[in-house]
Amino acid sequence: MSSDTPLYASIDDVRARLAEQRYICDRNIATVVYLATELRKPLLVEGPAGVGKTELAKVMAASLGSDFIRLQCYEGLDEAKALYEWEYAKQLLYTQILKDKIGEVTAGTKTLSEAVDRLTEQDDVFFSNRFVLPRPLLQAIRADRQTVLLIDEIDKSDNEFEAFLLEILSDFQVTIPELGTIAAERIPIVVLTSNNAREMSDALKRRCLHLYIDFPSQELEEEILSVRVPEVAAEMAKEVTTVVQKLRTLDLKKAPSISETLDWTRALALMNVSDLGDEVVKDTLSTIAKYEGDLRKAEKELESFLGKKRAAQAAGEQAEQEAPETDKDLLH
Repeated sequence: MSSDTPLYASIDDVRARLAEQRYICDRNIATVVYLATELRKPLLVEGPAGVGKTELAKVMAASLGSDFIRLQCYEGLDEAKALYEWEYAKQLLYTQILKDKIGEVTAGTKTLSEAVDRLTEQDDVFFSNRFVLPRPLLQAIRADRQTVLLIDEIDKSDNEFEAFLLEILSDFQVTIPELGTIAAERIPIVVLTSNNAREMSDALKRRCLHLYIDFPSQELEEEILSVRVPEVAAEMAKEVTTVVQKLRTLDLKKAPSISETLDWTRALALMNVSDLGDEVVKDTLSTIAKYEGDLRKAEKELESFLGKKRAAQAAGEQAEQEAPETDKDLLH
């Protein structure tokens, strides 16, 4: 394995380079990313769906100019789909093409045992890399340049597959019975994501640095909107995030994530909405509420926000009307 130079110069460098990829993060996220790349340890990212876990791996690859390889996990995922497969049809085709050569190899043998021994000497021909179809894990290990390997939604895989990953995450190598052990020439940056569908094992967590990404604060969410949806005015972005932040405190089946906030904001921009009081706004709430019950609660929260906004505006107007006359006013 090669000893690589630092990938990021500092924690601030992480934040700046991710920001160049339009990924706005706080110092905690930048710190853990910096440590993971410096210590060459896998990064296990957990948190609610839609908070930017998968996107983090993508922008890390882009910010480093690295290749990006993704393994999407699911129930029943096995070694053949994640690591490699033998192309048996290709082996058979080669056998048919080379059958005359096989005859030459076994020529002169008097017994079946002798013929088998002769063929066994040619194992390297038929059990070699030319018949291996690499899957994401093997692609990352055999890569000759810096690679970011995303193992997405690891919590959806089985315990058996999680155990299979331990060799890779510990030593960055895999063992193929027919070929032997293959060690990484260049250690990949490994990012695993989990939506907490099940608890990860202690053995897996021990091999990784842990990062929990929660819903962003309102200030950070407004900053994200300013970068990802720059056509929306700052005041509009503030109103959107105020409603979304309140929705997250309610008992919803699925709280809106940052991805839903972006979807809602883009929908409002597309429909040229300049104020949440517009009638068309109600028709866009399905972008942040994915269930009927949540949609009704979102409508009530929007009405509550607009009611408070109208009350605040009325109070401001009344205060202006009741303000005492200044000396300047009396002169006029």
